[in-house]
Amino acid sequence: MHSRSVLWLIAFIFALGVAPSAAQDTALPACITDYDPTVDYFQDKSEVEYASGFSIEYFNHYKVLTVTSPWPGASETDGFQYVLVQCGAPAPEGYDAATMLEIPANRMIAMSTSYLPHIAQLDLLDQLVGVDSLMFANTPEVVEKGEAGELVEVGFGSSVNVEIALDAEPDLVMTYGSGSPDFDAHPVLVEAGIPVVLNGDWSETTPLGRAEWIRFTAAFFNAEARANEVFSAEAERYFSLAELAADIPTDERPSVLWSSFFSDSWAIPGGQSYIARLLDDAGGTLVLSDSPDAAALTGSALFDFETVYDAGIGADVWVPIAFGVTDLASFVATDARYADFAAVENRSVWNNDKRANPNGGWDYFETGVTNPSGVLADLISILHPDLLPDHETTYFRNLE
Repeated sequence: MHSRSVLWLIAFIFALGVAPSAAQDTALPACITDYDPTVDYFQDKSEVEYASGFSIEYFNHYKVLTVTSPWPGASETDGFQYVLVQCGAPAPEGYDAATMLEIPANRMIAMSTSYLPHIAQLDLLDQLVGVDSLMFANTPEVVEKGEAGELVEVGFGSSVNVEIALDAEPDLVMTYGSGSPDFDAHPVLVEAGIPVVLNGDWSETTPLGRAEWIRFTAAFFNAEARANEVFSAEAERYFSLAELAADIPTDERPSVLWSSFFSDSWAIPGGQSYIARLLDDAGGTLVLSDSPDAAALTGSALFDFETVYDAGIGADVWVPIAFGVTDLASFVATDARYADFAAVENRSVWNNDKRANPNGGWDYFETGVTNPSGVLADLISILHPDLLPDHETTYFRNLE
């Protein structure tokens, strides 16, 4: 699926496009040679607009990045703070609990596929020296670099290979967290003295909120100007598409069963979730999202099959997030009761695995994070074909 697929599913449980080329950032020296405390060394700045999980504060020679939601359901005490000091300038005082890092970073290891589009869009391929694994990667520039033997692979989560990471001499390892030491890489990396930061993009509950974490990545490289242009263009595309479906009356909005199977339960996105927002912007309604158990959730609620069956049997569209399914027949073969659903009878079952690499890495979880307008366009074309009659889906595949 992708290198963080397990944690995307955990998010359900815990409470749960490429932009045109741009002018490069205002030139900055690799290191300040004659430090002047009155000079603002960051002419290009980012202002967080949609993401709720991080903030950026600028000072003359350093930035303060605060991650308040490193994972879904994180408490106020789970946050992290990073002080990014321009090379050649003194470290500021008063940040004893923060992680101090020198910027711009020159050698980075990315431990989630959702960061790889950032690397390509920000023109940072030369700075990328490693990944968790190339097995699930889809971003062409990164795959090509890996095939050329120019990237190390450090492994996943708490099983990260510290020796390989140390040998790569990174000055930045970007990873994710779940709040559980059994899954997380950052405690292991920190103990080894490796500079590590947590990216909490997957905790965001809006499409543009997740996409805006490109500004988080950019801050470590003084690449704000490029990030601002990339993200602004993406937001403009997203809003222009959302306007197409904005005025569709409630009774004309197709119902969508969006489900994932977890153990003996079905995870259904809640009413305040990322998926609920996507479907609302696409002119659809999410089955069970208004139920008492799910209405207030930003993640997902667990239901037994009987409840899902009763509520979803008449849904117009079904997105099952099914693995190893080639067509509708193989999908129904996994459970004969699926044949009863209206979406199956009407051939309206869509899986989000249309773009996948040979190892099963789904691009929906990679470029789909930074390209929410592409995901939205797919959903609009599925739910309201008349609004985008010439659109060919990028991430969603009709199982027929």
